[in-house]
Amino acid sequence: MTEFFPAFLNDLLYDPDVADLIGTDADLAAMLAFEVALGEAAAAHGFIPADHARALTDKAATFQPDRLSLQSATLKDGVVIPDYVRQLREHVGGEAAKSVHFGATSQDVIDTALALKLGDTFDLFEARLTGVAALLEGLIENFGSIEIPGRTRMQSAIPITSGDRIRVWLAGVTQALNALEAVREQSLILSLAGAAGTAEKYGDRIGAVREDVARSLGLTVPAYVPHAARGRIADLGNWLSRITGALGKIGQDVALMAQNEMAEVALSGGGASSAMPHKQNPVRAEVLVTLARFNATQVSALHQSLIHEQERSGAAWTLEWLVLPQMLNATGVALKHAASLISGIKRVGKTG
Repeated sequence: MTEFFPAFLNDLLYDPDVADLIGTDADLAAMLAFEVALGEAAAAHGFIPADHARALTDKAATFQPDRLSLQSATLKDGVVIPDYVRQLREHVGGEAAKSVHFGATSQDVIDTALALKLGDTFDLFEARLTGVAALLEGLIENFGSIEIPGRTRMQSAIPITSGDRIRVWLAGVTQALNALEAVREQSLILSLAGAAGTAEKYGDRIGAVREDVARSLGLTVPAYVPHAARGRIADLGNWLSRITGALGKIGQDVALMAQNEMAEVALSGGGASSAMPHKQNPVRAEVLVTLARFNATQVSALHQSLIHEQERSGAAWTLEWLVLPQMLNATGVALKHAASLISGIKRVGKTG
């Protein structure tokens, strides 16, 4: 794997679970699933011979593409699919090779593969959000009645309870959790629109073909051509930033409450200082703020990628590839740190 930062930052800023769900192996598996489902649907509706589809399905089980070739070809083509399809056709062989990838374009494969990868990623995030919510509910149960100073605009306001503050934290998490259903609906869609969005090779039977492919893959068929209409990607980025923003709010509050002069929260496992051995730095709280700010800045990049010229854009699409994986990683990392931070809260409110 290419290192984007020194390896000793991995546990702090990298989520291997997310990497497994969206990385190369997952991508290749998703692309192959699309090609097989497409071949079977195309055969079912008479666009390619049935024995060609069977050959593709059979040969797919042993297909192991040359990854170095894919990498070098992507530098030339700007997209992995031309070389991927070339290799798959060679592997299938014979007359059946001509039927591979029938009626599809590169973006159909890559966008559908993204949807397939996101399905598992959403499951992971849902489980982690649910876990964080449960931990917050536990804090309310254990410490919610303790009185603490309320503060507005960083100044003392009126007394509140710990539960009052923690319920605000919980609201941000549960709101993001409740928004997941709509994000799933928008994101988990099939792309099958052909070279210029018209699905010209399937004619008036494209609807039936799409339904079959989508059903096979566990996706839905959008009521629009998704190639250049990227609102779902922007909305996904917004949702990811909402998650990290909600967790960043928790981190910011905990960091302030942990200040020596405040001492309104006690944390286990504080970070050490190289110069001041008396310090216990609220590292996970700080990282939650960092990850929230990182994702917030990336949202603007995804909104830039809404601008597709004509029927499809290489530049806008490539920007998504650069930004979205980093946002997914940051979200996964934030959810892990939030659970650890909340689990390590030993006290809320002052002692004595």
